[in-house]
Amino acid sequence: MSSEESPRPERPADTWDEPLKLTDPKAMRALAHPVRMALLDLLGVAGTLTATQASEILGESPANCAFHLRTLAKYGFAREAGGGRGRERPWTRTRRTIWVSSTQQDNPQAAIAAGALGAVYFERWVERARRVFGSRERLPGWERATSMNRSAVFLTAEETVQVGREVEEIIDRYRGRERDLSQRPAGGMPVEVALFTSPLTEFSGLKPAGESQDIS
Repeated sequence: MSSEESPRPERPADTWDEPLKLTDPKAMRALAHPVRMALLDLLGVAGTLTATQASEILGESPANCAFHLRTLAKYGFAREAGGGRGRERPWTRTRRTIWVSSTQQDNPQAAIAAGALGAVYFERWVERARRVFGSRERLPGWERATSMNRSAVFLTAEETVQVGREVEEIIDRYRGRERDLSQRPAGGMPVEVALFTSPLTEFSGLKPAGESQDIS
């Protein structure tokens, strides 16, 4: 037996704060699955989860959760956190943010897959909001905190980008709590903040008040 120590496996680099930009259509299609999306959401809240723990929350079998966790890991969305064996191995997310755009893809197949993935994400957000705002019941203590707002303001494209950045700056004040559980305040819960900014194209032909409308 050699007196030299065996080399230890390198720990994966911490890429949590680096957005994962998707360009691989296979990865996009792999992510566009309800169980995998739910698993990523869970990992974002819990930090680490085993397949067994995830199965108890999602109502799926441990074997099914283990399969989907391995698939997420295959495409770089999740990784093993270390420790445990078999379905008792803990898993964690690799990135806080996943970035995908259907208009900024060089590969036509990637653009199609990105559009499909974006539609799945959107429907997931809308359905979650529908469950909350379509019910009269509110979580005790959160009645006034749960709200839905809509505003129409006149902005340029550049100003609209700035609005999004300013909202992100507000959210950034509370970053870190998803990984460091000690930062989470008593009574805190995961809160989803969804912001949609888009031009009201159906009114793009209207002229400002005081200008004549050509109706000929």
